[in-house]
Amino acid sequence: MQRNFLIITAIFLFLEVYIYQAIRTLTDSLWVKLGYWIITLTIYGVFAYEMTHYQRSDRSTVRAQIMISLFLIFILPKVFIVLFLLIDDIFRGWSYLIGLTRPTENFFPERRKFLSLVGLGLGGVLSALFIDGITFGKYRHKVRKVKVKLPNLPKSFKGYKIIQISDVHSGSFSDPSKLEHAIELINEQKPDLVLFTGDMVNNVADEFKPFIPLFSKIKAKDGKLAVLGNHDYGDYVTWGSLEEKKKNLETLIDYEKQAGFDMLRNENRIIEKNGDKLYILGVENWGLKPFPQFGKIDEALKNVPNSATKILMSHDPTHFDYVVKKHTGNIHLTLSGHTHGMQFGLDLKNVKWSPVQYRYPKWADLYESEGKLLYVNRGFGVLGYPGRVGVLPEITLFELG
Repeated sequence: MQRNFLIITAIFLFLEVYIYQAIRTLTDSLWVKLGYWIITLTIYGVFAYEMTHYQRSDRSTVRAQIMISLFLIFILPKVFIVLFLLIDDIFRGWSYLIGLTRPTENFFPERRKFLSLVGLGLGGVLSALFIDGITFGKYRHKVRKVKVKLPNLPKSFKGYKIIQISDVHSGSFSDPSKLEHAIELINEQKPDLVLFTGDMVNNVADEFKPFIPLFSKIKAKDGKLAVLGNHDYGDYVTWGSLEEKKKNLETLIDYEKQAGFDMLRNENRIIEKNGDKLYILGVENWGLKPFPQFGKIDEALKNVPNSATKILMSHDPTHFDYVVKKHTGNIHLTLSGHTHGMQFGLDLKNVKWSPVQYRYPKWADLYESEGKLLYVNRGFGVLGYPGRVGVLPEITLFELG
C-alpha cells in the first residue's frame, strides 16, 4: 500500500513539475505562480483526504463524485499538457545530441512557448467540458427514434410506440424538479408502452422515494414495466443482515410500483390489442462476474409460444452475447442499458467512440447478431462522475414495424 502511494505521489510530482515549467514559460507574474500552487495544493489536499477516507460503500456516493470530478477536471487535463511539453523536450534532447557533433542552437524558446500555450489551452478546454458535463450535460436528455422490424409482428402492433429508459440512478440527483423536462419529453412522445431496464438507484431504496411523484407522471396507454439492474440489489452497501438487504429490495420494488412500474422478475406480460398479442419478457440482472447472474430466460418464457413476437428486458448487454442469442426461445429484440456510454466519448452519426467499448463491445445503439437484435440505451442518469460529456442521457423511442 505504501509503495503504491509513493508511485502515485511520484507521478503527480512529475506532472506538476512539467505544468509549472509551462506556466513559467508563459508568465513572470508571481501572483499567477502563487495562485497556481495554492489551488493545486488545495485540490490535492481534498483529493488525498477523500482517498484516505474512501470505503467500498462510497463508490456511488457524493464522496466518489467529488474524487472523480477532481480527477477529471483538475488532474487528467494535465496529462495532455505534459504530452505537449514532452514533445518539446524530445526535440530539444535530439537537438542537443546533434549539437555535440556540430555547432548549433539547442534552445528554442518560441517553440516551447507555443507548445505550452497549446497544451494549457487543450487542458483548459477539457476541464471546461467536464465542468459543463456536471452543470448542464447530465440534464441534456435526448430522444432517439429507432424503427425496428420484428418478424411475425401482428398487424395491430405496426407503428406501436415503446419508450425505453434505463439507469436512472436517482441517488445521483439532489433535486427531482431538474428532471421534470425529461419526464415531459417522454410524455410528448405519447408512448403506448414504457419499459425501464434497471438501476433505479445507486445503493438503497430510499434514494428513489423523493422521485416517486415525478416518475408517476410518466404516462403510457398500456402501462409501464421494469426490471432490476445490478445496483438495485444493494450489493454495494454493508448490511446488518441478509434480511435487511432483502427488505431494501422489497421496498424499492414497492416504490417503483407506487410510481406505476410493474416489476418483472424472470416473468412475462402480454400486451393485447385487437386480439393480437405482444410478449414482453423481463429477467433479473445477468452480467459477467462480479455482477450477479439472476436472470432466468426459461422462467420468463413460460407459456409463451415459440412463434410469438417477444421483446426482452435485460439490464446488462453481455447477457445477449453469452445467453440470449444462443437461446432457443426465439427472442427477437433485447433491450439493455448498464454501460452509460461511460458518460464520455464521441457520439456522432458516423463516429462513435467511448472508453467503455473496450469492456463492452456493444455499448450503445442497435446491434444484430444471428438474426436477433440488441439495443443498448445510454442511460437516463449518471453514476460516479456526476456529468456527461459527448454521450448524452437517452430516452429511446421505438416504433415497431
